[in-house]
Amino acid sequence: MRNRHPADRHADPKTSRTRGSLARSPAERLEPTRPPTRAHRRLRIEEEHQPRPLLAFMNGLLTVALIGMLLLGLLAYYFDGQMDAPGPLDRPKVVVIPKLEGSLEIAARLEREGIVSDRRLFTAGYRWLQLLAWFEGSRSLQLKAGDYEVRQHASVRDLVELLAEGKTVTFKITIPEGLTSQQIVDRLNGDANLSGDIAETPPEGSLLPETFVIQRGASRQSVLDSMQAEARRLMERLWAQRKKDLPVKSWEDAVTLASIVEKETGRNDERDRVAAVFLNRMRQNMRLQSDPTILYGLFGGKVVWGRPIQRSEISQKTAHNTYQIDGLPPTPICNPGRQSIEAVLRPRETRELYFVADGSGGHAFAETLKDHNANVQKWRLVEKDLKGKAAPEPAPEDASAKRGAKQRPLARAPRPDGRADGEQRPQAGGEKAP
Repeated sequence: MRNRHPADRHADPKTSRTRGSLARSPAERLEPTRPPTRAHRRLRIEEEHQPRPLLAFMNGLLTVALIGMLLLGLLAYYFDGQMDAPGPLDRPKVVVIPKLEGSLEIAARLEREGIVSDRRLFTAGYRWLQLLAWFEGSRSLQLKAGDYEVRQHASVRDLVELLAEGKTVTFKITIPEGLTSQQIVDRLNGDANLSGDIAETPPEGSLLPETFVIQRGASRQSVLDSMQAEARRLMERLWAQRKKDLPVKSWEDAVTLASIVEKETGRNDERDRVAAVFLNRMRQNMRLQSDPTILYGLFGGKVVWGRPIQRSEISQKTAHNTYQIDGLPPTPICNPGRQSIEAVLRPRETRELYFVADGSGGHAFAETLKDHNANVQKWRLVEKDLKGKAAPEPAPEDASAKRGAKQRPLARAPRPDGRADGEQRPQAGGEKAP
C-alpha cells in the first residue's frame, strides 16, 4: 500500500483537495472549496434530541388530564340529562315527608311511592345540585318535611327543587265574620291541617275574618298573627279615609260599633244604613238598644248567637248591655268584617233612628217614631203569617201567652229595630248566624 502524504490526512472526503494544500492541477484549482463543518453545532443538535424524563412526564400528565376532563364533561352532560328526564309518575300525587328524615330515607320513600325509578339517582342528583349550589355561593340545599303535591312525570331536578324550597300543599281556611275571638280560637284548634298551640285568646275585635291560603301544617298561632296584622293594616287605611264628623273618636270605637252592625244585619247592601241609625242615635244621646250586646254581656266569648232573649235578661245590667248603658260597650262583641267596618267609617247620609225586620231578610227604616210604629205593625203581620206557615197550631195555654205578649205596648223609648222591652228578637230580622 502506498503511504499517504501527511497532507492527505485532512483531505475532504467529498473532494480530492486537502486542507491547506495547493491544487495539483488547473482543473482542481478551478473547483470551489467547501467550508469546514462546525463541530459544536452538531453536538448541540444531538443534545436537543436526547430524551428528557421530566418533560415527558409532564406531557403525559397533561394529556391524561385533558382526556379525563373531556370524559368528566361528557359524564356530567349525560347525568344532567338524566336529572331532567321525565319521572315514572303518571298522575299528580301528594307525598308526605315526615320530619327528621334524611336524604337517603326520602329517596327510599320516593322510590316506594313510584315517584322516582331509582333511589340512587335521586340521591346522586341531590348531591350534584348541592355541589352546584356550593360552587355558585348560594345556600346549601336542604330537603324539608311537609306535604308535597308532585306533578305528573316530575324529574329528579323538579323533586329536589320542590323539597328544598318547601312548597308544601296549600289549603284555604275561612273565618266567617261575626265570630268572637274565643270562637275563632276554637275553630282553629279543631282544624287538623294546622299544628301547634295558641298562646292566648286575642282581644275581641282584633282579628280580621278572611279566607287565608296557608300551607298544610302551619301553626295556629301564625294564622292568628296574620289575622291581627291584616286587621291593623285595614284599620290604618280605612281610618284615614273616614268621614270627619263621626261621633266615634277612635278606631277602637269604630270597631266596637262595627261589631254591633255585624250582628244586626247579614246584608251587605244595608250595613251602611244600619250603621247610620246607630251613629244618629249616638249623636242624640239615645241608647243603642242592640240585642246582640245583651247576649255578649251575659255569655262573653262563648255566646250562642241567635238565642232568644228573655225579659229578665234585658233588665240585667252588664258592661255590654246597651239597654242599660249609654253609648258604646267597653269592647267589641265580635270580630267584624271589612264591610261592617267600612259602613261605620263611611255611613249612609240619613236621619233615620229606627229599623225593624221587613220579612224579606232586610229591614224597614224610619226617621220618626210614628213611621217606625207603623213598620212594626207591618212586621207583626208578616211574623204572624210566617209562624202560621212554619209551626203547628199552638196549645191553648201557649195561645193565651202569645195574646198577652201581643197586647204589650211599646216602650216609651223603643229600640232601633222596633222591638219592645222583653220581646224576643224575630228570626227574620236579618240576624246572621256564625
